[in-house]
Amino acid sequence: MTKPVGSKTKATVWVVENGKMRSRLDDLTTEEPLEIRLASPRRTVAVTMRTPGADFELAAGFLYTEGIISERQDIQRLSYCVDTEIDSEQRYNIVNVELKEDLHPDLQLLERHFYTSSACGVCGKASLEALHLRGCSVIPPTPTVTSEIFYSLPEQLRAAQGVFKATGGLHAAALFDVQGQLLTLREDVGRHNALDKLIGSALLSDNLPLSDRIVMVSGRSSFEILQKCTAAGVPIVCAVSAPSSLAVSVAQEFGITLIGFLRGERFNVYSGVERIVTKA
Repeated sequence: MTKPVGSKTKATVWVVENGKMRSRLDDLTTEEPLEIRLASPRRTVAVTMRTPGADFELAAGFLYTEGIISERQDIQRLSYCVDTEIDSEQRYNIVNVELKEDLHPDLQLLERHFYTSSACGVCGKASLEALHLRGCSVIPPTPTVTSEIFYSLPEQLRAAQGVFKATGGLHAAALFDVQGQLLTLREDVGRHNALDKLIGSALLSDNLPLSDRIVMVSGRSSFEILQKCTAAGVPIVCAVSAPSSLAVSVAQEFGITLIGFLRGERFNVYSGVERIVTKA
């Protein structure tokens, strides 16, 4: 791949409507692989299918939320790969990460990514224990937020999803302050990638932990969404749809307010209800 690929790709589609067919050009969400590679020790730590854009944020956020790095200073350099053995051209589907010389990360932390193809050996209790072993702490019981603040979040998220408007095929993760103001939004074909980009943006700007922020994701909230938010110190996590059982367990274990089915002027609170202030 010798040049950057955009977040949208043109394709011809045939529209069938009222018994008639016509063709037109349509925008699709681009899906391309990204390899995240450590420079020393030289090792591929992840290959993820993502929407191109904010690749450095994605790599930094992934390494942070997976416990490979703990602060911005752990990264010396982020760069796209240059394949000198072939044609000396830049490869935009590989991000090289140079860590500081005295950092010796525990790469066994990444082994959980192989669990998806395994039918045994993994359970919710082990996943929670792994977060404790990584040093993730229970999040303090502040801030408190009035229920009305949450009502505007879904519409702000949708309005800011530029690529979604064109393609209809992207997830989003958004960062709000406790007054409900949208601060940052990232989109990706993968929900977890969108969140890694969001957290990576905060990491590279030296704005972690996100202890006075609200994160909202499109779709549902899974274990991985809560695991990443726990690592970033997020006290309040909202989703348009339902959480999984393990997501609720993580939220309860680490003191996160978890909100689901946030639509209109209604939502469910699955954990951390003490942060929500209502009229009655």
